[in-house]
Amino acid sequence: MPHLINFIPPRFRSTGTAFLHDLLMVPLAWLGAYWLRFNLETIPDDYLQAGLFALLILLPVQAATFLFLGLYRGIWRFSSLPDLLRILKAIVIGTAIAMATLFLITRGVGIPRSVPLLHALLLVVLLSGPRLLYRWLKDHHLYLSAGQRVLIVGSGKAGEMLTRDILRNRREAFQPIAFADDNRRRHKREIHGIPVAGACQQIPDLVREHEIDLIMIAIPSATSRQMRRVVEYCEQAGVPFRSVPQLQDLMSGNVQINQLREVSIEDLLGREPVSLDWPEIRQALAGKRILVTGAGGSIGSELCRQLAALGPAQLVLFENSEFNLYTIEMELRQHFPQLNLAYQLGDVTDAAYLNHAFDQHRPQVVFHAAAYKHVPMLEPQLRQALRNNVLGTQNVALAAHRCGCSDFVLVSTDKAVNPANIMGASKRAAEIFCQNLNRQSQTRFITVRFGNVLGSAGSVIPLFRQQIASGGPLTVTDPRMERYFMTIPEACQLIMQTMVLGQGGEIFVLDMGEPVKISYLAEQMIRLSGKTPGEDIEIEYIGLRPGEKLYEELFHEKEQLEGTAHEKVRLARHRRVEWAALNATLEQISAACEAMDEAKLLELLHQLVPEHGPKPEQAEKSDSAEVIYLNSSPQS
Repeated sequence: MPHLINFIPPRFRSTGTAFLHDLLMVPLAWLGAYWLRFNLETIPDDYLQAGLFALLILLPVQAATFLFLGLYRGIWRFSSLPDLLRILKAIVIGTAIAMATLFLITRGVGIPRSVPLLHALLLVVLLSGPRLLYRWLKDHHLYLSAGQRVLIVGSGKAGEMLTRDILRNRREAFQPIAFADDNRRRHKREIHGIPVAGACQQIPDLVREHEIDLIMIAIPSATSRQMRRVVEYCEQAGVPFRSVPQLQDLMSGNVQINQLREVSIEDLLGREPVSLDWPEIRQALAGKRILVTGAGGSIGSELCRQLAALGPAQLVLFENSEFNLYTIEMELRQHFPQLNLAYQLGDVTDAAYLNHAFDQHRPQVVFHAAAYKHVPMLEPQLRQALRNNVLGTQNVALAAHRCGCSDFVLVSTDKAVNPANIMGASKRAAEIFCQNLNRQSQTRFITVRFGNVLGSAGSVIPLFRQQIASGGPLTVTDPRMERYFMTIPEACQLIMQTMVLGQGGEIFVLDMGEPVKISYLAEQMIRLSGKTPGEDIEIEYIGLRPGEKLYEELFHEKEQLEGTAHEKVRLARHRRVEWAALNATLEQISAACEAMDEAKLLELLHQLVPEHGPKPEQAEKSDSAEVIYLNSSPQS
């Protein structure tokens, strides 16, 4: 139903109407002052005649002061203390000038001394009262019938802003009823007339008691643990719930506090914001020529966005998917029009084209994010996995070495640790090459290793969303399966942080927090979609697929994990390999790829990554650092 104020035609809500209202209040206040002076009885004729004559002076003087002091710059809907002060000033000055003029003309005959003071007091009430009433009517949404009854979780600044916006916006069919907040000092207090009714754990009771239709979560700075707790109470209440945008999105200016959204699984699995050494990162990357391989992928594209904001001299996008390259290029040109942007549509396995791109752009920093990463798909695709993830990495790393790049960062994975699958073993082989090339090159080769990235292409979350949309079931391999999760922006920020920390040859392991059971992830995603696990949508356990492990590891037991200057980054000791033998093995892998000899490729992969599958007899380990000799005698 429409707002009460809507019944007033727009032409009667103009500045001219406000001015006319104020002029009519002047004689009303003046004659009211006389009436009060004579104890609400009949005003004597001689005094009434003097008062009416005085109005001929008072009315134009008061009108002039209203206009001169800007009473009509403000909007009645947003009347506030500055508007009240202007009204007081205009009334005092106007009354003083009018009384001085009348004294000069009539010596004040027929004007009792109390009348000017009473007039001023009445006029303050008559001018400010309607303004405040108008704002109250606008802000409190006096609907002929109420909208959805809302419980707002969080009575801090975000909750106050959200409530104020709801009250002001007559187009929204929401009616704030109460707040829920764990700050007990705020309980039984009011914000914009809305009471803080209880703590978050009382949400189910508050919903029943106040007949709430919708819960709005206004805690943009909440950690994932806090959000999980609040969401659990909201689910118990059994009514829909929405959340304001996250704090970083609000601070960026891309969204407003009233742009409510559904609570996402990222809110529940994400972790506390990472504190980065941005001055050091900016100093290391600003003004540099930077090349990113896999620039159109989940990690690569976000990395490009963050690098673009640091002001590089040039950002080169290297990508083998035409559509992905087009998408990220158009996005960066739109949001960073001053960026010196170049792109190369190419494959990291094409060494000739790769070297041409490096010669053309002469990058100083390389982020190598291009890789095949889908575990079950790569199990029967050994040749393609090794050709892209191992030989492709070799091509990019050697191009960076020949070009004289200062820094090369390899984006790796936790699946490279004790790999149970082809994907992990291929990434481990790529790590080994980069770590050992570091000893032969002036370029600093750094490896960054982390777990699953929330929402990345091919990950479990998009799959679950698709399965929920189709009505289920959600397929989980094993109820015991656990994985580490990290948001895409956080992963990319920490990738850049490791470039500042690294000296060359290190494996940096990102702190992934606590592992999450995939069964919990599936249940929460079903609940967030408004459905009940096991009733509306089933969870089906299908057993481990080829190459999958129940639990992922972030570092090998021989890697002797150490701390770094950043609390979210650990350092693992890398594996040294005899350089000539390593190159010989990679040449054999290349030849076996050309010959399509997968049996030979598997044998060579076991030589290079002995922890994957049966260990070849040639692999030996020292006690101090892990050194592998491949078909070769140890060098002195």
